[in-house]
Amino acid sequence: MRRWLEKSWVCFLQWIPFLQYMHFARLVGSLNVNQTNKDKFDIIVYDGVSTDETLRVIGAASKARLYLKYLRNLAEKTDLGRLAGPSLLRLVDESLSLNGSKYNSNRKMSPEIWDSLERMLMRGSSAFYEPSRFGCYLVMDPNIPTSVNSALRYWGCTLQAGAQVSGAVGISSPSFNEESLEGVKKNFLPLPFAFIPHLSISYPPEWNSVMLNAVSHDARTLFSLPASLSNSMTPPVKFDAAEKSVTLFMPGFDKSEIKLYQYRGGSELLVEAGDQRRVICLPTKIQGKVGGAKFFDRSLVITMR
Repeated sequence: MRRWLEKSWVCFLQWIPFLQYMHFARLVGSLNVNQTNKDKFDIIVYDGVSTDETLRVIGAASKARLYLKYLRNLAEKTDLGRLAGPSLLRLVDESLSLNGSKYNSNRKMSPEIWDSLERMLMRGSSAFYEPSRFGCYLVMDPNIPTSVNSALRYWGCTLQAGAQVSGAVGISSPSFNEESLEGVKKNFLPLPFAFIPHLSISYPPEWNSVMLNAVSHDARTLFSLPASLSNSMTPPVKFDAAEKSVTLFMPGFDKSEIKLYQYRGGSELLVEAGDQRRVICLPTKIQGKVGGAKFFDRSLVITMR
């Protein structure tokens, strides 16, 4: 009993980052909250505490789904779970404010409640995956190798968290030559790449001059690209039923950083890279045991059998 309670408490603590996600999700309208804002603003720029923290918030819905499945399994298949489950479910329900009325603690726990939580998490995750609603851009200083490497890693981390990267932006410098520029652009293919002029933080910039700067032209074009062009990007996950394989695009990672797990009877894969986890739901024709995996050309290819 003590062990079960400890595990349940750990699972509940994992919902704390998800509460932060709820506030962030409202900003992008993933929960259909404040939809009238779309008539007031063309673009909302989110400036978080840090890139890592923002990625953790974006990936909170995916992580919450893992713990939701674990809690549901405990609540429905153990005697203690059937006893304590309604209280935990009520606590989560009230925390997420799924409805305005007070939860009835005497009501029999229903699978529909768990399903509604699952659908809400899936709906929230999908909102971050739509570039038309939520766009991410990599910003770097091409003159600094560590800045370029960090941008590459954040590209992979963003895909792991469940969002899409719409383009890469470099800070312009007079000392940057054409050959070096092509090398940096090649690292970020197939992402569109643009430069922005260097902005000093010591005094307010002259935005009229910035907008008229020739260097800003490509950046304006990049930020104006229609979301439909995202279809030409390399997909984060690609299934091949004929070869019975799964290809995961994971730029910025080394194969030693990637961990692969399989559970739920071979219907799902859990991929860990960096501090992000991603659950891959396999199509019926590909489900089975993992036969092998290899990493090349920034992609992890998993063969099922």
